[in-house]
Amino acid sequence: MKTLLLDRQQTLVQWVSQATGINTFGVKVRLLGNDLHILCEGTDCPKRWHTLYDLLQALGQTDLDSLTNEEQSSIYQVLVYGRKKGEHRPQWCHRVYLNQLDRHLEQAEQALLLETKKSRLPGGALIVSNESLARQGNPDAIARYLSENLSKLGVAVQVKSKPYESKANSQKTGNRLWIFCQSTYSPDATLLAEPVAQKLRHLKLAGYEDAVIVSQVRGESEPDWRLRVDLTPPETMLKEWARWGDIQAIARLLTEVLSDFQVTVQASLKEFTLHIFCTPAVDPLKNALAPEKEVCLPLIISQLEKIAPQGILAAAVYGQKTEDKQPAWVDWLSLPAAQHPALATSSLELGAAGDEPAIIFLLERLLNQDMDWRLKTGGIRVLLLRKGDLLHIMCDAPNCPKRQQVASKVTQFIRQLSIVGVTGVRVYGRRAGDTEPVWHHGVDFGHRHRLVPEATPEFAATVEYVSDLLPKETNEPILRPDLTTQEVQNLVTEVTQDWLETAHQQVRNLLLASQLFTATNQSTEQNPDEQGLWGSFIWVALGLILVLQSDWMLGYVTTKIGQNTPKVTGTLTSSSSQSQVSLTSEKNQSQRTTFFTSNNNTTYSQFGNSAFNASSFTQADDTPSTNLSAAPLKQKANATAILLAARSNLPSFNARQLDEQFALYKQRLATDGKPPDVLIIGSSRALRGVDPVALSKALSTQGYPKVDVFNFGINGATAQVVEFIIRRVLQPSELPKMIIWADGSRAFNSARKDITFNAIAASKGYEEVLKRATQPVNNNSSSQQANAVKDELTKDTPVNVNTYQVTNDFLNQALVGISASYENRGQIKALLQKQLNYLPVINNSQQVNSKTELTSNTQEQNSQAAVDFDGFLPLSIRFNPATYYQNHPRVAGAYDNDYKDFQLAGNQDTALKSMIEFTKNKKISLVFVNMPLTGDYLDPVRLKYEQEFQKYMLDASTTNSNFIYRDLSQIWLKAHDYFSDPSHLNRYGAYEVSKRLAIDPMIPWSFK
Repeated sequence: MKTLLLDRQQTLVQWVSQATGINTFGVKVRLLGNDLHILCEGTDCPKRWHTLYDLLQALGQTDLDSLTNEEQSSIYQVLVYGRKKGEHRPQWCHRVYLNQLDRHLEQAEQALLLETKKSRLPGGALIVSNESLARQGNPDAIARYLSENLSKLGVAVQVKSKPYESKANSQKTGNRLWIFCQSTYSPDATLLAEPVAQKLRHLKLAGYEDAVIVSQVRGESEPDWRLRVDLTPPETMLKEWARWGDIQAIARLLTEVLSDFQVTVQASLKEFTLHIFCTPAVDPLKNALAPEKEVCLPLIISQLEKIAPQGILAAAVYGQKTEDKQPAWVDWLSLPAAQHPALATSSLELGAAGDEPAIIFLLERLLNQDMDWRLKTGGIRVLLLRKGDLLHIMCDAPNCPKRQQVASKVTQFIRQLSIVGVTGVRVYGRRAGDTEPVWHHGVDFGHRHRLVPEATPEFAATVEYVSDLLPKETNEPILRPDLTTQEVQNLVTEVTQDWLETAHQQVRNLLLASQLFTATNQSTEQNPDEQGLWGSFIWVALGLILVLQSDWMLGYVTTKIGQNTPKVTGTLTSSSSQSQVSLTSEKNQSQRTTFFTSNNNTTYSQFGNSAFNASSFTQADDTPSTNLSAAPLKQKANATAILLAARSNLPSFNARQLDEQFALYKQRLATDGKPPDVLIIGSSRALRGVDPVALSKALSTQGYPKVDVFNFGINGATAQVVEFIIRRVLQPSELPKMIIWADGSRAFNSARKDITFNAIAASKGYEEVLKRATQPVNNNSSSQQANAVKDELTKDTPVNVNTYQVTNDFLNQALVGISASYENRGQIKALLQKQLNYLPVINNSQQVNSKTELTSNTQEQNSQAAVDFDGFLPLSIRFNPATYYQNHPRVAGAYDNDYKDFQLAGNQDTALKSMIEFTKNKKISLVFVNMPLTGDYLDPVRLKYEQEFQKYMLDASTTNSNFIYRDLSQIWLKAHDYFSDPSHLNRYGAYEVSKRLAIDPMIPWSFK
């Protein structure tokens, strides 16, 4: 509730006191929305009409806006109350419309005359309601009409009318009503949407196609939310549906036509014939006569010919009494569809044939079962967009339609239509006026042959702009019609001649600069320094060309040798060798179904026979290629993380990895000056399972360049640990735009002993974080602390940096991306050693070199068990069941402590709900990825718990629009090369998972 500032309040109180003669102690004022409330008190209750008469005269001579705060919206009405001091309720109240002061003054004068003469005088002023004035379309009157209800909520209203030109039809112009709402708080759009829409549509405004409501908190620069209200008159909506053959709409239109004759109409459709029953509208005694045929029939014929309903060939009209089963009269009509073949096809058949307007009508009729609700609020509107073999359907309403009520209905109906060429449907929901969906749902009806993923299309806020949504697939040049054929030919000849001369001159200069050739008439006086400089450039270029050619040839030779030579990754038994995947290149894999298609020509391999599994989520192939791909290894950060954690001002969390990951994250913040766009978090399955470099690179190919990604995975992290890090450890300014929570069911077992969280909860770091949360925030101190941390990091970093080493690492990384043989350098080395083994010196030292190589390989594997500066732990180890269980025990699910007394309800469930609510309030996208597992790990016990967990996560994602669940748990049950152990991915599996996430259309990658 907003009150006036002190000085402005005193000014209004003094003004009221001077106008009415009431002491300032007996006057109180308050501003609420566009209403000014004035309370007049006294030892005796002030007389109503005397007080009002004095106040009305003062109002006619004063501009109230000059007495209020400059930022306050205009005052539309004044409410005056009178009461006796000591009482809690006023004895009288009078509402004054400031746009009708003359009528109010006349009313007060008449009342005073009545009191003095004690007689009733005829006549009097007639106060016109704001609703009557608003129906005329005046913006000021509409604002006063809406403020009658919104001012009670502390919402001020201002209305403007702006003309606009339709983009679909440049000759069509219309008016749009803009309604600006201001308040000191953010009103809930779901509470205001439908009531405001009903009040606007109740006015039946002429000349307006729609209205846009903009809500903004006073003092803020950006609006809080927008809402579009369809102002199409109810009669127009009924006629549109009636034209498509909707029986209920036809009956309502005919009832309205015959309402003057007290006749009501009911209708039903049998095959292609419409049966119309006319009965008395008012018949309490059940004895009224049947409606007259001469009156009803001409009006019905005229209306049906105007409507020309689709797919209805004839009509039978009946006139009968209320309770009679036999009609008093019957007549038969032939409708326009009988003479026009285009009208003979039913709307359902048109929809099955792919007619988009018919599909829109059928879907809107399906979703708007309550006709009265649709006519009052505008109902659920459907926008349709077909791209390739996918049908995109946007559903919007004043309040966003619920996914549970809309998605299944729409997908089932489209499936039943069996539209030719449509193999999938994507359904979206939003609030009317928004451009982005709140939720989305997708189903594929069969195997789709698209190879390129496609992003979610944008739907315009109004239907006028739908034609602008499809991207232009051709970039044809603009031809000038004023040019003749001869002029074009002359231009081409001149350009070609200039090009030949230029090319000839450039080749000549290049040959002369190489000093291998000389000009025939070259002067003998030349500068030797200039010759030497140009000669150096030429020979350097030739050397680089020779190096690149040699590199390319070596890469080609090693690739051919690798294809013809089987790779041995370990000792395999006969049974395991039969189950190995074939040595086929990843590029030669058969292309699978994808989610969407786009206009570029890039091809992405997909991983399943369908874009969605039984849970409407992605499924994929589980047979990888032996030639595995992975992102380049980055510099290890363990030493830096340990040093940064030791220098941190925050005490330890009793979890070394959490301390080090948090230190690396703080360094990233200090270096970049902003948090990463995407934060990966979870247990060791997230730490090893999602590669930030691969994800950022894959997103770049999808049209999202420079996406910053950091992996904050912690070994043993449960839902409680993740919730603690996001809500407590990280400051609001350190939070990302999206959180990828990568984990599995065992992190949500509330019955297990949460060792990691218990250790953190007993730490001094935990106490410090809770203490910091209870202390008031000091912006200056926090900014100084952040600057101090940044200065410390930037100050200490150069001490440990070797310039030569940094330059060497940079050049090595650059060569990795250019060289064709760099990745196979080990194979080239082995090939050269094999050719040199015939030399005596090399042959004698072969045994020593073999031992050295084994030692270096062991050191390399040990060095890999360290995170990089993106927080990611890349492991190159490949899981081989034949050898893995020789060194590790095989633990069944029944004896696994992580699944002990498996129970989802409890502390972990509370942490999940807290995360969902927190990210919703902070407007952070939260995506949970159920990470892949092997078939060896998913025994019957774990599989049972996994199915229970999937149902639990699906329910959570269905009831929370900002929470997205993606299931990848069973995509690679036999693809052991992607795993480092039965339940953890290696760097090759992390690379593939990152690519999958980047092309997943259900994840909103667009960062705004």
